[in-house]
Amino acid sequence: MTLEYKHIVVAVDGSEASEKAFRKALDIVKRNDARMILAHVVDSRTFATAEAYDRTLAERAEEYAKDLVDSYVENAKMAGVTNLARCVEYGSPKVKIAKDVAGNFEADLIVCGATGMGAVERFLIGSVSESITRYASCDVLVVR
Repeated sequence: MTLEYKHIVVAVDGSEASEKAFRKALDIVKRNDARMILAHVVDSRTFATAEAYDRTLAERAEEYAKDLVDSYVENAKMAGVTNLARCVEYGSPKVKIAKDVAGNFEADLIVCGATGMGAVERFLIGSVSESITRYASCDVLVVR
């Protein structure tokens, strides 16, 4: 078993927790001379019903996701990371990150921020970081 990571998925959503995860991932990527995959999943379930009232919601979510990932790419480049990939997916972040994104990029590590969800919501539906930890086939680092 190797202790080096070569393909590191960083789940970003613009939150303070994902910013901390990104900064931690920068260090890990540099130490391992790894590829950084910056991933954002547009949770299409959250705007599916609202889109009936506002048709531009999906377009705005897509534009936000692209701008968000682009800003992380620029920050990674400024920090000296050159082996980068971007990934914007649609669906449930809980499933997409752990299974699809990690699988498509042959990830050996996923770095994500701890959730900021309240206790009741976490109890009822679970957090994204908890689901990633449960379903990923590679190592997962949850950054507090």
